[in-house]
Amino acid sequence: AGAGSGKTKVVTHKIAYIIAEKRVSPGEILAITFTNKAANEMKTRVAKLIDVNVDAMWMGTFRSVCVRMLRRDIDKLGYEKSFSIYDRADQKTLVKEIIKELRLDKETYKENSILAKIGELKNTGETPDEYINNHYSDFRERNIGEAYALYQKKLRFYNALDFDDLLIKGVELLKLDEKIRKYYQDRFKYIFVDEYQDTNKVQYQFVKILSKVHNNICVVGDSDQAIYSWRYADITNILEFEKDFPGAKVILLEQNYRSTETILKVANEVIGYNAGRKPKNLWTEKKQGKPVTYIPLEYSDEEAAYVAKRIHQLIYRGYKLKDIGILYRTNVQSRPFEEAFMAEELPYKVVGGLKFYDRKEVKDIIAYLNFIQNPNDNIALKRIINVPKKGIGNTTIEKLEAYAGEKDESLFAAVLDRENIPSLNARARNSIVPFVDAMGILMAKKELMGVKEFIEEMINTTGYIEELERENTIEAKTRIENIKDFLSVAVAFEQKNPGSDLEDFLASVSLLSDVDKTIDADNVISMMTVHSAKGLEFPIVFLVGMEEGLFPISRCLDSPDELEEERRLCYVAITRAEEHLYITNAKKRTMYGSTNYTLPSSFLKEMGDTIEEDTSEQKKRPAPKFSEELIRTTEYTKDNFMPKAIIKREPVSDISIGTKVKHNQFGVGMIVRIQEMENDKKVTVAFDGQGLKTLLLSLAPITKI
Repeated sequence: AGAGSGKTKVVTHKIAYIIAEKRVSPGEILAITFTNKAANEMKTRVAKLIDVNVDAMWMGTFRSVCVRMLRRDIDKLGYEKSFSIYDRADQKTLVKEIIKELRLDKETYKENSILAKIGELKNTGETPDEYINNHYSDFRERNIGEAYALYQKKLRFYNALDFDDLLIKGVELLKLDEKIRKYYQDRFKYIFVDEYQDTNKVQYQFVKILSKVHNNICVVGDSDQAIYSWRYADITNILEFEKDFPGAKVILLEQNYRSTETILKVANEVIGYNAGRKPKNLWTEKKQGKPVTYIPLEYSDEEAAYVAKRIHQLIYRGYKLKDIGILYRTNVQSRPFEEAFMAEELPYKVVGGLKFYDRKEVKDIIAYLNFIQNPNDNIALKRIINVPKKGIGNTTIEKLEAYAGEKDESLFAAVLDRENIPSLNARARNSIVPFVDAMGILMAKKELMGVKEFIEEMINTTGYIEELERENTIEAKTRIENIKDFLSVAVAFEQKNPGSDLEDFLASVSLLSDVDKTIDADNVISMMTVHSAKGLEFPIVFLVGMEEGLFPISRCLDSPDELEEERRLCYVAITRAEEHLYITNAKKRTMYGSTNYTLPSSFLKEMGDTIEEDTSEQKKRPAPKFSEELIRTTEYTKDNFMPKAIIKREPVSDISIGTKVKHNQFGVGMIVRIQEMENDKKVTVAFDGQGLKTLLLSLAPITKI
């Protein structure tokens, strides 16, 4: 079933026909979809087509169907019928318990990392014993195998299943109990599976077993839209369907009801380069339509600005914001477009994800910077004091807050006064020390570094990325990409505002991230990765960042199979467009804090002569300064950002939090706390390389800078 070929309509009409004309009871039909929403929609459509109650029809996801079977017969596998289903939070609690019981190092073995590995092994059908035997000589992997084994043992003891177990145990039940297997095989005379190209090994086994008696199985899918191998989907399930089910009849749905002839021609050209596919050729009765337009830009910020400008023109021509979709390969690409839309006051939403400045890791980094700039910022401090985890619990924070309230001081003042808080035990006090030391050094260093260099220093000092690297999950890798791209914000800021400091940068970010004036929540631009766009359609689509190494993504370039999946992803992106498709890229792209030259995506050549190149947007810009060209993290040195003004000494009496001072022994620092005494002042100063020092103002050899 090709993209936009009306496959849902075909399936619902076929089910309705079987019930109405073949006189098959709804209870004898099993229809499996990949989302509960799709299942409910399909059931509603069938009910509207025929005057029959279809409540008895089994329609749902693989998991929901298996739960129904297991609630009836899981006791045959040794479980109670009242079994629990563990969600992600329950799983993390269980793994935390296992890490403690096996005495594994919490820094080396992260809960998310272990769960990700367990999920992978379950979906590929590898048991704990098999994994341990296959990795016996690898100490770390063997420990993960032991954790997996104990995880399964505890699930069984707790009479619980996780989400992956639902399907695995469903298949196990059908394999082990002949009576139950025969019951369901006899019952389901007709079986339907939607999005068959997305099924994995276990799901394939499930439908193969159930369809063995009546052999009436109808699957709908598109090998050209198989884009979920990273979720363990196996494209061979659809490619070898006729081999697995001899005598199967293949019906091609090639008429597309969504896109223009021009768009389909480009899609057909690209996907034709794939060898692993079911041959078909999309066609439409729609008119040829507008040409697919390819716009190469010089810089990535110009790419975002161009898209914003073009959207204004489209709105003027009568399109609505909701008619427009912005598609990119990875979420990290969204940031420049978000900034361009905010600058132009174009409301938008990020489908399947958060806006860049709403992402946890970005908010954490900004909170760190806000606190370092302003130690009185209690909100920022509460957010980051235990991020990454340092053993500073909520109880400790509550005691610090209570003390600060009693003394009418900031939370950071209470942190510095921790030795004088009776309710804090020694362990709680000690857990705070590394944080205080790190912040003291960073508060001093911010005066000596440029914005980007300082943010890098802060990230390294706090160990934020290091913590995510230990998790070693897809989510963690995405968060690392977002943090690195935040450096690109700093690069752009320094280029546009030479001589500015961290305070100016934070003001800029604050104003930028606050511009969100969406009045009509329904009429907004939709931004998303191509994966999130599957199943959606828009009159206007901007496919951005079409560069080699970005789309197709770099990690797939050496693997023919992975490159074919990237090409399928490109096909999905193209076929989201109904009327007009714009394709853009940049010759120089700033990502992860550095600017690099790029090459156009190899997929552009595969699109053939149908695309029309528009070079009118390649404006002539002044020759960039060296720092604007290929920016590397190593190019920044302290000397570049030392204050250029002549140091002028002033009376030490005129001070406040944030005042820069110089100490004869400790060097340059910044005052972060002032305590009034009877005839003196006690100041806490953050010195570069020395950390926090508490000094009596009357005795300390300091001068104001």
